[in-house]
Amino acid sequence: MNTTTLASELGTRRGGNPLARLSAYDWVFALLVVAGAGYAFSRYGAAMDVYETWILVGAVPSLIALGWFWGPLRGLSLGVGAAVLIAIALYARTPDDFGADLAAGENVFLLKYFLSSQSAILWMSLLFFMSTAFYWIGLFAGTPAGAADNTAQRLGSGLAWAAVVMALIGSLVRWYESHQIAPDIGHIPVSNLYEVFVMFCWMTTLFYLYYEQHYRTKALGAFAMLIVSAAVGFLLWYTIVREAHEIQPLVPALQSWWMKLHVPANFIGYGTFAIAAMVAFAYLIKQQAAETRWWKLAPLWLLGVVLCFEPLVFRRDAGGGSYWFVYFGVSALAVAAIIALRGRIAARLPSFEVLDDVMYKAIAVGFAFFTIATILGAFWAAEAWGGYWSWDPKETWALIVWLNYAAWLHMRLMKGLRGTVSAWWALVGLAVTTFAFLGVNMFLSGLHSYGEL
Repeated sequence: MNTTTLASELGTRRGGNPLARLSAYDWVFALLVVAGAGYAFSRYGAAMDVYETWILVGAVPSLIALGWFWGPLRGLSLGVGAAVLIAIALYARTPDDFGADLAAGENVFLLKYFLSSQSAILWMSLLFFMSTAFYWIGLFAGTPAGAADNTAQRLGSGLAWAAVVMALIGSLVRWYESHQIAPDIGHIPVSNLYEVFVMFCWMTTLFYLYYEQHYRTKALGAFAMLIVSAAVGFLLWYTIVREAHEIQPLVPALQSWWMKLHVPANFIGYGTFAIAAMVAFAYLIKQQAAETRWWKLAPLWLLGVVLCFEPLVFRRDAGGGSYWFVYFGVSALAVAAIIALRGRIAARLPSFEVLDDVMYKAIAVGFAFFTIATILGAFWAAEAWGGYWSWDPKETWALIVWLNYAAWLHMRLMKGLRGTVSAWWALVGLAVTTFAFLGVNMFLSGLHSYGEL
């Protein structure tokens, strides 16, 4: 979208009453959200503290506004809400001392195979893998004349939406399940490494799907979903080897309400930075489509190998070694195949202008939320450890990530940075961000070392 078009649209929006342009469906959606919040408060209000109450109150206008801003979120919200209510109703049919017997998750068909938290998250994992595969098939398949995409790409997009649905169902049902184990175990599902991996997957995918619709191209799905599939690979290993899906009590530092706000804001940043990096990778592939000199292509392949090798570095022991080496091998071969087929891939990618614009918008959104997350993290640190800043390894690397993207945005906005340098910068930023996300927790000791890989 050029500047003239954007100015025209903004002028149109300002010229009239925005509420007058809302459809009946918009108002029905808003009423359903309000009714759902009212039901939740009437049912669970007695168990809510003041923070939970205000989060519920704040969630109502936020969800309505998001649904009005981007239409697909309305159907997503209503569908997920209905599925979660069904799951709760099925659990509640057999009560125990805490309200529901979680053994129903193994006995009731819908819970066992679809709606229990673990079943839904496993479906999420499968659907993300399938989505990635179809996006790549679609990238190499021919597009009918006059069409913006092909059948395989539409299937990839649909599967990505389905995966997001199952991820949200799994997360929300897990929230309910945690409270049914015992009152002191229940927690919002953004509180440990397993839960934030799930959040990273659906949140990153949702941002990509918005860009997909906004720019009317599905060609970037093949690249964006690679990073999501990589996260799913982490998640499956963490589930199988570490049994991380088991709901456990939280350590005291993770019970802070500042943490519950800090983590989602943080992961909007991580997710959009990851999208920017994968778009940067696509940019460099398109740019070097006709390059035949191996020494010109080697840096791109080596950076891809480094990103694939990071999980092996993060491990503190040899457990699951075969899994990680297979993971590395498959990932490295995928990078090599992309570079080898760069000519065919480049022909199907959007223009450099679109790629550059997606990079910029993703980093701008991520930087804003990462800044908010950093401030919230300082309040959390003060509550948990008595100081706003302690130069803990996690804090230090978060600052490095922030400074990296602050410099990128400064160079773009003040110096007009575009093209190759900005793409390489965004891609290298993924390595820095990944280390801040995982490596610090697992590889360096500090206040934030809550788990091991």
